[in-house]
Amino acid sequence: MSFPKLTLLVALALVSLAAAGPASAQSATEIQLSYKDKKFDPAEISAPANTPIVIKLKNLDAKAMEFESKTLKVEKVVAGSSDATINVRAQKPGRYEFFDEYNEKVARGALVVK
Repeated sequence: MSFPKLTLLVALALVSLAAAGPASAQSATEIQLSYKDKKFDPAEISAPANTPIVIKLKNLDAKAMEFESKTLKVEKVVAGSSDATINVRAQKPGRYEFFDEYNEKVARGALVVK
């Protein structure tokens, strides 16, 4: 096979891979969550199974909080009066607890994956 034909085949293969890439990529489920007075709102959130999740968290308190979930394997400190984005890998169906590390006994919530 000549060099120009090989180059053309490689270029065609790359173009077809690039075209297939975005179509096969799963888009993430975005969830809005707020935190105020040691409470998550809503306290229970849900997402579809086997899909990446993006939690957009607004800390409405003046003090920092730490979003943590051992089962989701995420933790993120969120400064007071600020927003954070928490990326969660696709999960199997189930209930995944989360909490504020600084107020673990009262500031609790759950992600239900169906």
